[in-house]
Amino acid sequence: MINVGIIGFGTVGTGTAKILLNNRDIIRERTGIDVNLRRIADLDIKRDRGIRLARGVLTTDANAVINDPEIDVIVELIGGTTIAKEVVLKALKAGKHVVTANKALLATYGREIFRTAAANRVQVGFEASVGGGIPIIKVVREGLVANRIRAIYGIVNGTTNYILTKMTDEKAEFGEVLKEAQKLGYAEADPTYDVEGIDSAHKLAILATLAYGAPYSIRDVHVEGITSITPMDIEFARELGYKLKLLAIAKAGGGGIELRVHPTMVPEDNLISKVDGVYNAVYVEGDAVGSTLYYGRGAGDMPTGSAVVSDIVDIALAVAGCAPARPSLATTGRKALMKMDDVVSMYYFRFAALDRPGVLSKISGILGSRNISIISVIQKGRHSGKAVPLVVLTHLARERDVAAALREINRLSVVAGKTVCIRVEGRDAD
Repeated sequence: MINVGIIGFGTVGTGTAKILLNNRDIIRERTGIDVNLRRIADLDIKRDRGIRLARGVLTTDANAVINDPEIDVIVELIGGTTIAKEVVLKALKAGKHVVTANKALLATYGREIFRTAAANRVQVGFEASVGGGIPIIKVVREGLVANRIRAIYGIVNGTTNYILTKMTDEKAEFGEVLKEAQKLGYAEADPTYDVEGIDSAHKLAILATLAYGAPYSIRDVHVEGITSITPMDIEFARELGYKLKLLAIAKAGGGGIELRVHPTMVPEDNLISKVDGVYNAVYVEGDAVGSTLYYGRGAGDMPTGSAVVSDIVDIALAVAGCAPARPSLATTGRKALMKMDDVVSMYYFRFAALDRPGVLSKISGILGSRNISIISVIQKGRHSGKAVPLVVLTHLARERDVAAALREINRLSVVAGKTVCIRVEGRDAD
């Protein structure tokens, strides 16, 4: 028997407890391992979670769970990087295996946590930290272990995907959809981590560390959020044959590893563009397997709880000698990061250009001087002497050249306001 203690009895903790209690027989039949939920710690043990627990299971003292000699696995579901870090390190030093869904903790302190685990000969499971119920950690770590990972593209945040989907379907403004998402519980009262891309960056750092065997953190990721996206740009993207998604992107190339999170235009016929609402999807390209796509719910009590229990069972099997030891994030190598200035992509620009003869030639001339060539142009409205949207889609160009060109264009007297710039992926053109 493997005894489990949960610290943090919120949404995911509740889902994990339900699965452990309701599916205990199924787990035993499939694995031969009896997993027993022994203790749960939370500051609030009075609120009804819809679960019937035996007397003595609930406690407000996390140390009582960590120090219980009968408990083999501690599940950390507190969140954050302060108390959660203390709990995880204390549990590891006490000789307990740990399972966590805490992507921020791992993306910030992963090396320290896994080194502590190794020093105490225990394991850390973290499948639930990325993609909720999608087993993407296991895919990268085990299923594609024989592959060199060329690229990872992911919609890994359900909140932003829901917002962009509603903005696309209803031509609604960002602020309006965000309020609706908060009412429905899809967005937090403070949505900063989601809408500014920070949550996605944490997850990308974890995937990149596994894929490329180097200790990447959120500090290595270029991050942009979706707060400046407008219905106008979504509509122009549609006219050009694209949809807007917040993507987490990792690429391995001759210049190093690219790690970036930003709004991205994706071709409408690409499978990633068809992933809507709160769903997540991660595309992984390996040198042997080619292109693969993993899709499912990226959050919620039961999907994330499913991933947590999967880790518990894997650790139980390893302890029983039925599975190999788990690889960790405590890597020692380091592959060079590509500077954002060196990234090559296609680009969408929206200029507020005065409706005068010669304006397009001025803009295209500056782009051409920076080796940026144009695929297509859209100009809406005729208002002589007034600013109108002028949309340009480019061939592949270097970020450094794009930034320099836009600085020059934005200084033109015939351009009003700052140019909107969105990167385009999934349809290379040169």
